[in-house]
Amino acid sequence: MKALGLHSWRITPKQAVQIQLELVRRVETSDRLGGPGKIAGADIALDLERNRAIAGVIVYSYPDLQELERVWVARPLTFPYVPGLLSFREIPTLLAAFAKIKNTPDVIFVDGHGRAHPRRFGIASHLGVVLDCPTIGCAKSVLVGTGRLPAQRVGATAHLIHKEEVIAESLRTRVGTRPVYISAGHRVSLGTAVGLAMSVVDGYRIPKPTREADKYVKISKELGRQQP
Repeated sequence: MKALGLHSWRITPKQAVQIQLELVRRVETSDRLGGPGKIAGADIALDLERNRAIAGVIVYSYPDLQELERVWVARPLTFPYVPGLLSFREIPTLLAAFAKIKNTPDVIFVDGHGRAHPRRFGIASHLGVVLDCPTIGCAKSVLVGTGRLPAQRVGATAHLIHKEEVIAESLRTRVGTRPVYISAGHRVSLGTAVGLAMSVVDGYRIPKPTREADKYVKISKELGRQQP
């Protein structure tokens, strides 16, 4: 997959905020993805001892979730840790991973937030805009917003609200565990994002694409440490 050259990645945090404010206008929150035949899960692990990020992407056929391909790459970290600017720290390495895949996904599940972000431009939205691909944010915790917990029933949801706007749904994927937080990234509506997330839940709290991507980057991180 080839990324759009929308901005430089060698920037200051102040410049990064301005880029978010500009690119958020490109985000589409209505459905423009068709019937997905391939989906991907994407995640990042950080190796701070070596100052680098490890990105992993796994592509599956959909809806049967048969793995088609997986790739990982490691790249130096060039942007500091700043709350709300996670995408500038992690996306360059994710783009290097997506550049290697042969099976282009129709939608990407990203371990992180999309619209559930102070400026409505979390890592899922940013990645979707840069790759010009539908994306869904699938986060383990809340970055911004408040709301009640969903009922103790698989598939139950509750709004996550920020500044009187519904920015995500807390989704109960397994009874007796914490919910996950599903937000629209790009070219996917919130309702469709929740429906697709539930369709890839397989008995665990974290939907399969991001759960397996998380495992993959952790393994790849250890493999990377064995390389010079």
